[in-house]
Amino acid sequence: MSRPHPTATERRLKEDDFIVSKTDLKGRIIYGNKMFIDISGYKEEELMNKPHSILRHPDMPKAIFKLLWERVQSGKEIFAYVKNLCKDGAYYWVFANVTVTYDDKGNPRDYHSVRRKPKESALETIKPLYADLLAEEKRGGLDASTRLLNKILSEKGVGYDEFILGLQQ
Repeated sequence: MSRPHPTATERRLKEDDFIVSKTDLKGRIIYGNKMFIDISGYKEEELMNKPHSILRHPDMPKAIFKLLWERVQSGKEIFAYVKNLCKDGAYYWVFANVTVTYDDKGNPRDYHSVRRKPKESALETIKPLYADLLAEEKRGGLDASTRLLNKILSEKGVGYDEFILGLQQ
């Protein structure tokens, strides 16, 4: 399946919209609610068993996804602002919470993500931050982008969670 070409068309979630999806432990989509399917522009059968990265917008720094995967693979939840790419090239921003679902023996079974509308004021901070991270990534790779994120957080005197959750309040 070819990647869509991003356009300037933005889709906006309403205050009470919730996007829900689940992936297997390798990041392949195994469930998506109607809102997830509708906003993506894909048919359900086009999404199932595909990597969740099918929705990854090129404006998203890899450092954010690296952090996300490190967290969930270690059993921790994470919150993140994510710009997703629709099948027709449109995009939408979400405030995502990703958690691990465990089976009855305590083993990781899948990853569960609930996404909602981000605060506009949060995006005023996130958009330039992500642009800086992406520019650094293009200059020096993933490690450079990750170092820049850590430097920015250190200069602010906060950890990632405190920074991200503070933006949504």
